[in-house]
Amino acid sequence: MLHRKIYQLCCDEREVWIFLRDQQRWIERARILDIEGDLVTLRYETEEEDEACSWEEMIRLESIGSVMQKLATVPRGDVEPLVSEDCPEAEQIRRRPDATPES
Repeated sequence: MLHRKIYQLCCDEREVWIFLRDQQRWIERARILDIEGDLVTLRYETEEEDEACSWEEMIRLESIGSVMQKLATVPRGDVEPLVSEDCPEAEQIRRRPDATPES
């Protein structure tokens, strides 16, 4: 099941956060580039003091303890949030025609 989900995330080309059980660390904002057998190839970036590094790492599927992806971001403060009319049409939530408006 995990293999199928990781393959789907690879096809979607979305950023993911992956927890490696054996190393007890998170890899943040990674892209899954490839899956071959039980090896997963990731690409991610890190920033340390005065340099930014780009990494490509191959990990075993059995090392993966958790995979997360960000679903949405909402700005804090006095920013007017986007409403459905401002979203791309593919992402808009449509009300069923038979639904009655809430009062």
